Amino acid sequence: MNQIRKIAVVVTARPSYSRVKTVLEAVNKHPDLELQLVVAASALLDRYGSAVNYIEKDGFNIAAKVFNVLEGENLAAAAKTTGIGILELSSVFDNLKPDIVVTIADRFETMATAIAASYMNIPLAHIQGGEVTGNIDEKVRHAITKLADYHFVASENAKERVIKLGEDPSMVFNTGCPSIDLATTINETEKLLFDPYEKYGGVGAKPDLSKGYLVVMQHPVTTEYKDSRKHIEVTLEAIYKLDIPTLWFWPNVDAGADGTSTGIRAFREKHQLPNVHFFKNMEGIDFLHLLNHSLCLIGNSSVGIRECAFLGVPVVNIGSRQNKRDRGGNSIDVDYCQEKIESAILNSINNGKFASSSIYGNGSAGNEIADLLQELPLQFHKTITY
Repeated sequence: MNQIRKIAVVVTARPSYSRVKTVLEAVNKHPDLELQLVVAASALLDRYGSAVNYIEKDGFNIAAKVFNVLEGENLAAAAKTTGIGILELSSVFDNLKPDIVVTIADRFETMATAIAASYMNIPLAHIQGGEVTGNIDEKVRHAITKLADYHFVASENAKERVIKLGEDPSMVFNTGCPSIDLATTINETEKLLFDPYEKYGGVGAKPDLSKGYLVVMQHPVTTEYKDSRKHIEVTLEAIYKLDIPTLWFWPNVDAGADGTSTGIRAFREKHQLPNVHFFKNMEGIDFLHLLNHSLCLIGNSSVGIRECAFLGVPVVNIGSRQNKRDRGGNSIDVDYCQEKIESAILNSINNGKFASSSIYGNGSAGNEIADLLQELPLQFHKTITY
């Protein structure tokens, strides 16, 4: 009889939950695994959509909550938030005594998870390593790769890159991205099956969505955080000029988020934005349905590169945040130029949907990762391969 392994999964932000939800479900169902779910950082905060509410609604038991976000949304606050996270997560891991800690992707808060687990000799599994982007996330992602013992990557290029970083090839697995697991459940329907205004509230106008709508999700770029207000104003001008019904989602808690938020509020007060409605957050499956029925996604979120590629949703990707990330053919890359953004949006609408791309997996990541967490030898040392 196998010994039950305790798997501590740390969710630190709104997008991290959708990235790992099917892993949580698979670990919960696995007869030889015990899920220890830790929710931390902005995933607990109302101003970023209270992802914790959706986690609890989905029936997951939360083993620990870690409040570690320092206000300020600047570089110093991000560094200090990470430091507080190391302190708090060390206590959590000391109490829970997990066999394996799982961390997701590349947000700055995930560094705290990786450092705490590594220094406590707890085997660390990293989901979505090996990718490249154009901001601080790439440094964080590769640093976590070097701290991690098991690597569950989302594409073949990512797998090759992790191995080139010197990781043991026998511990690197292309499972695909767990977020694609959710995307495979999206059924084609003639119209959106829920009213986003009624279900999720939000603020702003309530344009008629029946003839098509845009979705905007644009975050500040950490390495360009001083320009975040200027960046968002360019996108706002383009959306205002096009005057197409638009559903706009609030930015993540990154350095520069104050500039993005202030820019939105100031523009909204000046122009009223009669065709734009703003949301903080939305359940992952509803958000995917919303995207699937949209004309186009605009901004710089990785959901455009991953889930939208699988769903075939056109994407206008702005700026450097997703630089060099593997593409599925559904996106147009533009810089911060109003005219270029407008033109790309209109071209995307005219082109319509793309063929589905499986570049980030085929929908089996959650179960594959759970099985690996049960099967892999427990180790917290590195095998030198270079």
